[in-house]
Amino acid sequence: MTIHRHIGTAAVFVTLLVIWQGLHQLAGENALASPVETAVKLYAMMGDNDFWGHVAETSYAFVMALVIGTVAGISLGIVLGVSRLSSQVAEPILINLYSIPKVTLYPLVLLCFGLGISAKVAFGVMHGMIPMTIFTMNAIRQMKPVYLRSSRVMRLTPLQTAWTVVLPAILPEVFSGIRLGFSLTLLGVLIGEMFASRRGLGFLITNAMNLGDTQTIMAIAVLLTAFAVTANAGLVLLGGQGRR
Repeated sequence: MTIHRHIGTAAVFVTLLVIWQGLHQLAGENALASPVETAVKLYAMMGDNDFWGHVAETSYAFVMALVIGTVAGISLGIVLGVSRLSSQVAEPILINLYSIPKVTLYPLVLLCFGLGISAKVAFGVMHGMIPMTIFTMNAIRQMKPVYLRSSRVMRLTPLQTAWTVVLPAILPEVFSGIRLGFSLTLLGVLIGEMFASRRGLGFLITNAMNLGDTQTIMAIAVLLTAFAVTANAGLVLLGGQGRR
């Protein structure tokens, strides 16, 4: 089974490269860099110390946003989820809030946090926190009621109930929310860097777009895709272990 899975993954990878090369031939060099040109450009960029400074800037903002969004999202989801009335009232509000295009709120973010890393972190949290809250809240709503009844019989405090009863019971669903929040948080940080930043991978993408540098755009896109796919695979493995 594992061998077949690896063969299937390799086949998908080769197919994507063939499609990429075909689109390059159709669109032309100015519209889309080829896989070979992208690989050469990425290799050259990885030898540049200034590029790693931009990577460090994005990484720091992303980690901060992910930690804040995960802790706040799961905590809020537990608080709202343990009360059926609170979850029923909060769910449509959260969904409507998340449906608002975040770009329209960026001037408000800049007004509150100013230009700098704080704005990027806040924008990342805005993207990733709400999905994690909704996943956690809905997982608690679907949890067997006997768990909460047992915690009341044992006279556990709310914190003890959340940590020792609720969180272990909903761990697989929490990992699903983290997987979604992970990607959205990264997207939020990158968008924040594209709009108002002088550092980071988002800034490099915007600068390359202004210069028509498709090789740099594709090189950064490949790097981010590889990172996201690898991290998502790791979260899938952790989620699978949580179900055992």
